[in-house]
Amino acid sequence: MYFKQFYLGCLAHASYLIGSDGEAAVIDPQRDVDIYLEEAKQQGLTIKHVIETHLHADFVSGHCELAKRTGAKIYLGAKAGAKFEHVPVYEGNEIKMGKVVLRFMETPGHTPESISVLVINTEKSDEPEAVLTGDTLFIGDVGRPDLLGSKMSSRELAGLLYDSLHEKLLKLPDHVKVYPAHGAGSLCGRNISSETSSTIGEQRRFNYALKEMPKETFIQMVTTDLPEAPAYFSMDAQINRQGPSSLDELPELPALSPEEIERMRNWSGEPEGHICVILDTRSSAQYGTGHIPGSLNIGLGGQFASWAGSLIKPEVPIIIIAEDEGRVREARIRLARVGLENVAGYLAGGISAWDRAGLLLTTIEQITVNELNARIQEGMPLQVVDVRRPGEWNAGHIKEAIHIPLNQLVENIAQLNKDKAIATICAGGYRSSIATSLLEQQGFRHITNVVGGMSAWLAAGFEVVTENP
Repeated sequence: MYFKQFYLGCLAHASYLIGSDGEAAVIDPQRDVDIYLEEAKQQGLTIKHVIETHLHADFVSGHCELAKRTGAKIYLGAKAGAKFEHVPVYEGNEIKMGKVVLRFMETPGHTPESISVLVINTEKSDEPEAVLTGDTLFIGDVGRPDLLGSKMSSRELAGLLYDSLHEKLLKLPDHVKVYPAHGAGSLCGRNISSETSSTIGEQRRFNYALKEMPKETFIQMVTTDLPEAPAYFSMDAQINRQGPSSLDELPELPALSPEEIERMRNWSGEPEGHICVILDTRSSAQYGTGHIPGSLNIGLGGQFASWAGSLIKPEVPIIIIAEDEGRVREARIRLARVGLENVAGYLAGGISAWDRAGLLLTTIEQITVNELNARIQEGMPLQVVDVRRPGEWNAGHIKEAIHIPLNQLVENIAQLNKDKAIATICAGGYRSSIATSLLEQQGFRHITNVVGGMSAWLAAGFEVVTENP
């Protein structure tokens, strides 16, 4: 048996290629599918099966692209209501590939159609060696039951999830390996581990959601205090249900001059802001040194696609700012992975060209945690804004800080004083740099980004306080 996990950090997404005797299946593919085709070719495998554990909401899947390019069949839970050609699967259905059997389990809860896939290597045993759990069971967590909106109540789905976990997955032997569809950072769970695989036994012992508890207690727990789902989730789920278009259908990106972009970035007169989004994909340090006023900084070095999907409306044209054309192409693919295809072009020559054209550049101060601590100790008039998620904040934060999660920053902007200096902080400096760009768009001018974030603050031994310890 050939088995490989592909992990896409940009989306905290795991997909899989499984093969035997020249035949292969891909499970939960990302939208750009060349990696599977290249790997299959290297291993002497032909992709004949594409399996979706559910209709994903957090990214646009490559299932239709793979089927188009290979002739493979697509398999999906029978309750999905998908509009593209596929094989609806039920409990106990199987795919046989050489010496490998893939057996389907219906495990609803995250969504009604969710399935898990038992992997049986008959060369070793007739018992399952692994289970691909999709978004039903994560490492250290379980799938959220609240991402369907009004189609099905979160409480009803949570009850189904409890049954799927306790009546099916937890009845597997402890040695069975667990391979989920997401890792740390994904909003499809509450607090997923950074580990990308585990075993049923380890999860039975250490996963908070699998502890023995009444069903009603479980339902209450997994439906309370969930982070807000990004607006693009519903759009991506619908795209996946209809069947995504091929990436090769995207039009060629025009290279735009600084003068063209300067005209495009003029205010539209609408309360929402600009007529386009100028998306600066450089690092926080590069962005801080000089950027186009009003641009949105989401660096390619972090969870770029997830934050772009959360902060950019799909109907608004995007102009990409990057160091070179290779990074422009990378940004465009990563935007397409979450359904953002309305890219109007990119700045030819990058920020250097903008500077040479004599157009205005704005800077954002970057300081260390030592400098931040010194300013706090000196009693400087400073608003420290912590943009991490609630769980991170509760685990330890700066005493003087104000907590506004990044995805709620703009709607809670009234909590902040525009006339008072602001220092933004997150875990490492990535999200806080995004926050500085959002604050700049909202008219704030005295803004500082804390390099290294709370990780550096803790490493320096500075004081933190906790909530709900």
